[in-house]
Amino acid sequence: MKRFLILLTLVAGATCLFAQPKKSRVVTPSTPAKKQTVEKKADRAALMFPTSAEMPEDVVWRRDIYRQLNLLNDKNAPLYYPVEPHGKDQNLFTYLFRLFITGRIPAYQYKLDGNESFEEKDKADVKELLERYSIYYEEKDGKVNVPESDIPSPEVTRYYIKESNYFDQRSATYKTRVTALCPVLMRGADYFGTEATPYPLFWINYDDVATYLSRLPVMASNLNNVTNMTADDYFTTNRYEGKIYKTNNMQGRVLANYCKTDSAMTAEQLRIEEELAAFETGIWHQEIKDDSEDVAVNATVEKKTSKKAKKSETTDTKAEATETAADGEKASEGTDSKAESKETKASKKSKESSSRRSKSSSAASTKRPKSSGVSSAPRASARRQRR
Repeated sequence: MKRFLILLTLVAGATCLFAQPKKSRVVTPSTPAKKQTVEKKADRAALMFPTSAEMPEDVVWRRDIYRQLNLLNDKNAPLYYPVEPHGKDQNLFTYLFRLFITGRIPAYQYKLDGNESFEEKDKADVKELLERYSIYYEEKDGKVNVPESDIPSPEVTRYYIKESNYFDQRSATYKTRVTALCPVLMRGADYFGTEATPYPLFWINYDDVATYLSRLPVMASNLNNVTNMTADDYFTTNRYEGKIYKTNNMQGRVLANYCKTDSAMTAEQLRIEEELAAFETGIWHQEIKDDSEDVAVNATVEKKTSKKAKKSETTDTKAEATETAADGEKASEGTDSKAESKETKASKKSKESSSRRSKSSSAASTKRPKSSGVSSAPRASARRQRR
Protein backbone atom coordinates (compact mmCIF):
# COMPACT_ATOMS: atom_id res chain seq x y z
CA MET A 1 0.00 0.00 0.00
CA LYS A 2 2.80 2.35 0.83
CA ARG A 3 4.52 1.54 -2.45
CA PHE A 4 1.31 2.31 -4.35
CA LEU A 5 0.99 5.71 -2.71
CA ILE A 6 4.61 6.51 -3.45
CA LEU A 7 4.12 5.62 -7.11
CA LEU A 8 1.03 7.85 -7.33
CA THR A 9 2.89 10.81 -5.88
CA LEU A 10 5.77 10.27 -8.31
CA VAL A 11 3.39 10.08 -11.29
CA ALA A 12 1.53 13.24 -10.19
CA GLY A 13 4.77 15.15 -9.82
CA ALA A 14 5.97 14.05 -13.25
CA THR A 15 2.73 15.15 -14.90
CA CYS A 16 2.98 18.56 -13.23
CA LEU A 17 6.54 19.00 -14.48
CA PHE A 18 6.08 17.89 -18.11
CA ALA A 19 2.39 18.47 -18.91
CA GLN A 20 2.64 22.13 -20.11
CA PRO A 21 5.46 23.79 -22.06
CA LYS A 22 7.20 26.87 -20.75
CA LYS A 23 5.70 30.25 -21.58
CA SER A 24 8.91 31.44 -23.15
CA ARG A 25 8.47 28.87 -25.92
CA VAL A 26 5.13 30.30 -27.05
CA VAL A 27 5.56 31.78 -30.57
CA THR A 28 3.59 34.95 -31.25
CA PRO A 29 1.76 35.21 -34.58
CA SER A 30 3.49 36.98 -37.43
CA THR A 31 0.83 39.59 -38.24
CA PRO A 32 1.14 41.67 -35.05
CA ALA A 33 4.91 41.83 -35.55
CA LYS A 34 4.38 43.20 -39.06
CA LYS A 35 1.98 45.83 -37.75
CA GLN A 36 4.50 46.89 -35.16
CA THR A 37 7.24 47.25 -37.78
CA VAL A 38 4.92 49.28 -40.04
CA GLU A 39 3.97 51.59 -37.19
CA LYS A 40 7.64 52.04 -36.27
CA LYS A 41 8.46 52.96 -39.88
CA ALA A 42 5.63 55.46 -39.98
CA ASP A 43 6.76 57.00 -36.70
CA ARG A 44 10.34 57.21 -37.98
CA ALA A 45 9.17 58.94 -41.16
CA ALA A 46 7.15 61.40 -39.10
CA LEU A 47 10.22 62.16 -37.00
CA MET A 48 12.42 62.67 -40.07
CA PHE A 49 9.83 64.84 -41.83
CA PRO A 50 7.74 66.59 -39.16
CA THR A 51 4.62 68.45 -40.15
CA SER A 52 2.23 70.83 -38.43
CA ALA A 53 0.25 69.58 -35.47
CA GLU A 54 -3.21 68.16 -35.99
CA MET A 55 -6.26 70.29 -35.39
CA PRO A 56 -7.64 69.72 -31.87
CA GLU A 57 -11.20 68.49 -31.66
CA ASP A 58 -12.23 70.59 -28.67
CA VAL A 59 -11.95 73.99 -30.34
CA VAL A 60 -14.53 76.61 -29.39
CA TRP A 61 -15.23 77.79 -32.96
CA ARG A 62 -14.75 76.18 -36.38
CA ARG A 63 -16.12 76.58 -39.88
CA ASP A 64 -15.45 74.11 -42.71
CA ILE A 65 -15.15 75.42 -46.26
CA TYR A 66 -14.90 73.49 -49.53
CA ARG A 67 -12.93 75.14 -52.34
CA GLN A 68 -12.29 74.36 -55.97
CA LEU A 69 -8.72 74.93 -57.17
CA ASN A 70 -8.04 75.52 -60.85
CA LEU A 71 -4.49 74.36 -61.46
CA LEU A 72 -4.17 76.47 -64.61
CA ASN A 73 -4.08 79.63 -62.46
CA ASP A 74 -0.67 81.05 -61.62
CA LYS A 75 -1.06 80.64 -57.85
CA ASN A 76 -2.03 76.96 -58.18
CA ALA A 77 0.47 76.15 -60.93
CA PRO A 78 3.06 74.62 -58.51
CA LEU A 79 0.66 71.71 -58.02
CA TYR A 80 0.32 70.99 -61.77
CA TYR A 81 3.76 71.44 -63.30
CA PRO A 82 5.65 69.50 -64.51
CA VAL A 83 2.73 67.73 -66.17
CA GLU A 84 4.83 64.64 -66.90
CA PRO A 85 7.61 63.45 -64.54
CA HIS A 86 10.96 64.96 -65.41
CA GLY A 87 13.73 63.26 -63.50
CA LYS A 88 13.00 63.73 -59.80
CA ASP A 89 10.45 66.46 -60.50
CA GLN A 90 6.79 65.43 -60.53
CA ASN A 91 3.50 67.09 -59.84
CA LEU A 92 1.14 66.48 -56.95
CA PHE A 93 -1.23 64.02 -58.63
CA THR A 94 1.56 61.76 -59.90
CA TYR A 95 2.99 61.66 -56.41
CA LEU A 96 -0.35 60.94 -54.71
CA PHE A 97 -1.32 58.35 -57.34
CA ARG A 98 1.88 56.39 -56.81
CA LEU A 99 1.45 56.46 -53.05
CA PHE A 100 -2.10 55.16 -53.45
CA ILE A 101 -1.46 52.26 -55.85
CA THR A 102 1.54 51.10 -53.80
CA GLY A 103 -0.58 51.04 -50.63
CA ARG A 104 1.41 53.57 -48.64
CA ILE A 105 -1.59 55.86 -48.12
CA PRO A 106 -5.32 55.02 -48.12
CA ALA A 107 -7.85 56.71 -50.38
CA TYR A 108 -11.58 56.99 -49.76
CA GLN A 109 -14.52 56.96 -52.13
CA TYR A 110 -16.10 60.16 -53.40
CA LYS A 111 -19.81 59.98 -52.65
CA LEU A 112 -22.64 61.66 -54.51
CA ASP A 113 -23.24 64.20 -51.76
CA GLY A 114 -19.61 65.32 -51.96
CA ASN A 115 -18.90 64.72 -48.28
CA GLU A 116 -15.75 62.90 -47.26
CA SER A 117 -15.75 59.85 -44.98
CA PHE A 118 -12.52 58.41 -43.60
CA GLU A 119 -14.01 55.20 -42.25
CA GLU A 120 -12.74 51.73 -43.05
CA LYS A 121 -15.86 50.79 -45.03
CA ASP A 122 -15.41 53.74 -47.41
CA LYS A 123 -11.88 52.91 -48.54
CA ALA A 124 -11.39 52.86 -52.31
CA ASP A 125 -10.13 49.73 -54.08
CA VAL A 126 -7.21 50.25 -56.45
CA LYS A 127 -8.29 47.86 -59.23
CA GLU A 128 -11.92 48.96 -59.12
CA LEU A 129 -10.94 52.63 -59.45
CA LEU A 130 -8.52 51.97 -62.30
CA GLU A 131 -11.11 50.00 -64.24
CA ARG A 132 -13.85 52.58 -63.63
CA TYR A 133 -11.83 55.39 -65.20
CA SER A 134 -10.17 53.23 -67.89
CA ILE A 135 -6.63 53.61 -66.61
CA TYR A 136 -4.29 50.97 -67.99
CA TYR A 137 -2.42 48.92 -65.40
CA GLU A 138 -0.32 45.80 -65.12
CA GLU A 139 -0.53 43.21 -62.37
CA LYS A 140 2.44 41.07 -61.43
CA ASP A 141 2.78 38.92 -58.31
CA GLY A 142 -0.34 40.50 -56.86
CA LYS A 143 1.05 44.02 -57.22
CA VAL A 144 -0.51 46.70 -59.43
CA ASN A 145 1.75 48.83 -61.58
CA VAL A 146 0.77 51.75 -63.83
CA PRO A 147 3.36 53.00 -66.38
CA GLU A 148 4.27 56.68 -66.18
CA SER A 149 2.82 57.38 -69.63
CA ASP A 150 -0.58 55.99 -68.53
CA ILE A 151 -0.94 58.09 -65.37
CA PRO A 152 -3.68 60.65 -66.25
CA SER A 153 -1.74 63.55 -64.76
CA PRO A 154 -2.41 66.05 -67.62
CA GLU A 155 -6.19 65.55 -67.22
CA VAL A 156 -6.22 66.36 -63.49
CA THR A 157 -6.50 70.15 -63.72
CA ARG A 158 -8.67 70.68 -60.63
CA TYR A 159 -8.71 69.83 -56.97
CA TYR A 160 -11.39 69.90 -54.33
CA ILE A 161 -10.01 70.76 -50.93
CA LYS A 162 -11.60 71.03 -47.52
CA GLU A 163 -10.20 73.63 -45.16
CA SER A 164 -11.11 74.29 -41.55
CA ASN A 165 -11.04 77.81 -40.15
CA TYR A 166 -10.90 77.56 -36.38
CA PHE A 167 -9.91 79.37 -33.21
CA ASP A 168 -7.55 77.47 -30.96
CA GLN A 169 -8.23 78.62 -27.41
CA ARG A 170 -5.11 76.89 -26.08
CA SER A 171 -2.70 78.97 -28.15
CA ALA A 172 -5.17 81.85 -28.65
CA THR A 173 -4.64 81.82 -32.43
CA TYR A 174 -6.85 81.81 -35.51
CA LYS A 175 -5.79 79.20 -38.06
CA THR A 176 -6.77 77.92 -41.49
CA ARG A 177 -5.82 74.31 -42.15
CA VAL A 178 -6.38 71.95 -45.09
CA THR A 179 -7.94 68.69 -43.92
CA ALA A 180 -8.77 66.78 -47.14
CA LEU A 181 -7.74 66.63 -50.82
CA CYS A 182 -9.63 65.33 -53.85
CA PRO A 183 -8.09 65.24 -57.37
CA VAL A 184 -10.63 65.88 -60.14
CA LEU A 185 -10.29 64.30 -63.59
CA MET A 186 -11.46 66.60 -66.41
CA ARG A 187 -12.57 64.71 -69.53
CA GLY A 188 -14.85 65.24 -72.52
CA ALA A 189 -13.51 68.51 -73.93
CA ASP A 190 -13.13 68.65 -77.73
CA TYR A 191 -12.37 71.11 -80.51
CA PHE A 192 -16.08 71.97 -80.97
CA GLY A 193 -16.30 73.89 -77.69
CA THR A 194 -17.68 71.12 -75.51
CA GLU A 195 -16.73 71.74 -71.90
CA ALA A 196 -14.91 69.09 -69.93
CA THR A 197 -16.84 67.02 -67.41
CA PRO A 198 -15.40 66.78 -63.87
CA TYR A 199 -14.86 63.31 -62.37
CA PRO A 200 -13.77 63.46 -58.71
CA LEU A 201 -11.50 60.46 -58.12
CA PHE A 202 -11.11 59.97 -54.36
CA TRP A 203 -10.67 61.76 -51.04
CA ILE A 204 -7.37 61.71 -49.15
CA ASN A 205 -7.04 62.58 -45.49
CA TYR A 206 -4.40 65.30 -45.26
CA ASP A 207 -3.02 63.95 -41.99
CA ASP A 208 -2.26 60.62 -43.73
CA VAL A 209 -0.27 62.27 -46.52
CA ALA A 210 1.29 65.27 -44.73
CA THR A 211 4.51 63.38 -43.93
CA TYR A 212 4.96 62.46 -47.59
CA LEU A 213 4.08 65.93 -48.85
CA SER A 214 6.92 67.34 -46.77
CA ARG A 215 9.28 65.40 -49.09
CA LEU A 216 7.81 66.74 -52.35
CA PRO A 217 9.62 69.93 -53.46
CA VAL A 218 7.69 72.48 -55.51
CA MET A 219 8.71 75.63 -57.35
CA ALA A 220 6.75 78.53 -55.91
CA SER A 221 7.92 81.36 -58.20
CA ASN A 222 8.74 82.04 -61.83
CA LEU A 223 11.46 84.50 -60.82
CA ASN A 224 13.23 82.15 -58.43
CA ASN A 225 13.72 78.63 -59.80
CA VAL A 226 15.08 77.21 -56.55
CA THR A 227 12.70 74.65 -55.07
CA ASN A 228 12.89 76.02 -51.54
CA MET A 229 9.37 74.94 -50.61
CA THR A 230 7.56 71.65 -50.19
CA ALA A 231 3.96 70.76 -50.96
CA ASP A 232 3.20 70.66 -47.23
CA ASP A 233 4.59 74.21 -46.86
CA TYR A 234 2.44 75.29 -49.78
CA PHE A 235 -0.78 74.07 -48.13
CA THR A 236 0.22 75.07 -44.60
CA THR A 237 0.90 78.68 -45.62
CA ASN A 238 -2.35 78.80 -47.68
CA ARG A 239 -0.71 79.89 -50.93
CA TYR A 240 -3.47 78.37 -53.03
CA GLU A 241 -6.40 80.29 -54.48
CA GLY A 242 -9.82 78.72 -54.92
CA LYS A 243 -13.48 79.60 -55.11
CA ILE A 244 -15.90 78.40 -52.46
CA TYR A 245 -18.45 75.91 -53.74
CA LYS A 246 -19.77 74.49 -50.48
CA THR A 247 -19.86 75.05 -46.72
CA ASN A 248 -20.84 72.70 -43.93
CA ASN A 249 -24.43 73.57 -43.03
CA MET A 250 -27.41 71.89 -41.42
CA GLN A 251 -29.27 71.52 -44.73
CA GLY A 252 -26.26 69.98 -46.49
CA ARG A 253 -26.69 72.33 -49.47
CA VAL A 254 -24.03 73.52 -51.86
CA LEU A 255 -23.96 77.06 -53.20
CA ALA A 256 -25.31 75.97 -56.58
CA ASN A 257 -28.56 74.83 -54.94
CA TYR A 258 -29.67 78.34 -53.96
CA CYS A 259 -27.52 80.56 -56.22
CA LYS A 260 -29.18 80.32 -59.61
CA THR A 261 -27.05 82.87 -61.49
CA ASP A 262 -23.34 83.57 -61.75
CA SER A 263 -23.74 86.98 -60.16
CA ALA A 264 -25.59 85.47 -57.20
CA MET A 265 -22.87 82.82 -56.83
CA THR A 266 -20.13 85.48 -56.83
CA ALA A 267 -22.02 87.59 -54.28
CA GLU A 268 -22.51 84.58 -51.97
CA GLN A 269 -18.82 83.62 -52.18
CA LEU A 270 -17.83 87.19 -51.37
CA ARG A 271 -20.24 87.24 -48.42
CA ILE A 272 -18.73 84.08 -46.92
CA GLU A 273 -15.20 85.43 -47.35
CA GLU A 274 -16.23 88.65 -45.59
CA GLU A 275 -17.76 86.67 -42.72
CA LEU A 276 -14.51 84.79 -42.18
CA ALA A 277 -12.48 88.00 -42.31
CA ALA A 278 -14.90 89.72 -39.91
CA PHE A 279 -14.58 86.92 -37.38
CA GLU A 280 -10.80 86.99 -37.60
CA THR A 281 -10.60 90.76 -37.12
CA GLY A 282 -13.25 90.86 -34.41
CA ILE A 283 -12.02 87.88 -32.44
CA TRP A 284 -10.70 90.14 -29.65
CA HIS A 285 -14.00 92.08 -29.41
CA GLN A 286 -12.73 94.88 -31.61
CA GLU A 287 -15.24 97.23 -33.16
CA ILE A 288 -15.82 96.38 -36.79
CA LYS A 289 -16.87 99.22 -39.06
CA ASP A 290 -17.67 99.19 -42.70
CA ASP A 291 -15.58 101.20 -45.11
CA SER A 292 -18.65 103.20 -46.08
CA GLU A 293 -19.17 104.27 -42.48
CA ASP A 294 -15.54 105.30 -42.16
CA VAL A 295 -15.77 107.29 -45.36
CA ALA A 296 -18.97 109.01 -44.19
CA VAL A 297 -17.41 109.89 -40.83
CA ASN A 298 -14.32 111.25 -42.52
CA ALA A 299 -16.46 113.27 -44.91
CA THR A 300 -18.47 114.81 -42.06
CA VAL A 301 -15.30 115.65 -40.16
CA GLU A 302 -13.80 117.26 -43.24
CA LYS A 303 -16.99 119.26 -43.80
CA LYS A 304 -16.98 120.50 -40.21
CA THR A 305 -13.33 121.46 -40.37
CA SER A 306 -13.85 123.22 -43.70
CA LYS A 307 -16.81 125.14 -42.27
CA LYS A 308 -14.77 126.17 -39.24
CA ALA A 309 -11.92 127.24 -41.49
CA LYS A 310 -14.29 129.25 -43.66
CA LYS A 311 -15.81 130.92 -40.59
CA SER A 312 -12.37 131.80 -39.26
CA GLU A 313 -11.38 133.15 -42.67
CA THR A 314 -14.53 135.29 -42.85
CA THR A 315 -13.96 136.61 -39.33
CA ASP A 316 -10.34 137.37 -40.19
CA THR A 317 -11.36 139.18 -43.37
CA LYS A 318 -13.99 141.15 -41.46
CA ALA A 319 -11.48 142.11 -38.82
CA GLU A 320 -9.00 143.11 -41.50
CA ALA A 321 -11.70 145.16 -43.25
CA THR A 322 -12.63 146.91 -40.03
CA GLU A 323 -8.99 147.57 -39.27
CA THR A 324 -8.40 148.96 -42.75
CA ALA A 325 -11.55 151.08 -42.45
CA ALA A 326 -10.42 152.38 -39.11
CA ASP A 327 -6.98 153.09 -40.50
CA GLY A 328 -8.60 154.88 -43.46
CA GLU A 329 -10.75 156.95 -41.18
CA LYS A 330 -7.74 157.79 -39.06
CA ALA A 331 -5.76 158.69 -42.14
CA SER A 332 -8.58 160.82 -43.50
CA GLU A 333 -8.96 162.48 -40.16
CA GLY A 334 -5.24 163.09 -40.09
CA THR A 335 -5.27 164.56 -43.58
CA ASP A 336 -8.31 166.70 -42.73
CA SER A 337 -6.66 167.93 -39.56
CA LYS A 338 -3.47 168.64 -41.48
CA ALA A 339 -5.43 170.50 -44.14
CA GLU A 340 -7.31 172.43 -41.48
CA SER A 341 -4.08 173.30 -39.72
CA LYS A 342 -2.60 174.46 -43.03
CA GLU A 343 -5.71 176.52 -43.74
CA THR A 344 -5.61 178.08 -40.27
CA LYS A 345 -1.93 178.85 -40.71
CA ALA A 346 -2.58 180.41 -44.11
CA SER A 347 -5.47 182.41 -42.78
CA LYS A 348 -3.36 183.57 -39.89
CA LYS A 349 -0.57 184.57 -42.26
CA SER A 350 -2.99 186.41 -44.51
CA LYS A 351 -4.48 188.17 -41.55
CA GLU A 352 -1.05 189.11 -40.28
CA SER A 353 0.00 190.42 -43.70
CA SER A 354 -3.20 192.40 -44.07
CA SER A 355 -2.76 193.83 -40.61
CA ARG A 356 0.84 194.77 -41.42
CA ARG A 357 -0.27 196.44 -44.65
CA SER A 358 -2.94 198.32 -42.85
CA LYS A 359 -0.45 199.43 -40.21
CA SER A 360 2.12 200.53 -42.80
CA SER A 361 -0.49 202.45 -44.74
CA SER A 362 -1.72 204.11 -41.60
CA ALA A 363 1.83 205.04 -40.58
CA ALA A 364 2.58 206.49 -44.00
CA SER A 365 -0.52 208.54 -43.90
CA THR A 366 0.44 209.96 -40.56
CA LYS A 367 4.02 210.91 -41.68
CA ARG A 368 2.98 212.81 -44.86
CA PRO A 369 2.92 216.63 -44.45
CA LYS A 370 -0.16 218.55 -44.89
CA SER A 371 -0.74 219.83 -48.39
CA SER A 372 -0.17 223.55 -49.07
CA GLY A 373 -2.69 223.80 -51.80
CA VAL A 374 -0.41 222.52 -54.54
CA SER A 375 -1.78 219.74 -56.68
CA SER A 376 0.03 216.49 -57.27
CA ALA A 377 -0.04 216.58 -61.04
CA PRO A 378 2.76 219.10 -61.55
CA ARG A 379 5.03 216.92 -59.45
CA ALA A 380 4.65 213.98 -61.74
CA SER A 381 5.27 216.13 -64.77
CA ALA A 382 8.33 217.72 -63.20
CA ARG A 383 9.74 214.30 -62.49
CA ARG A 384 9.14 213.16 -65.99
CA GLN A 385 10.83 216.24 -67.34
CA ARG A 386 13.89 215.71 -65.24
CA ARG A 387 14.33 212.22 -66.67
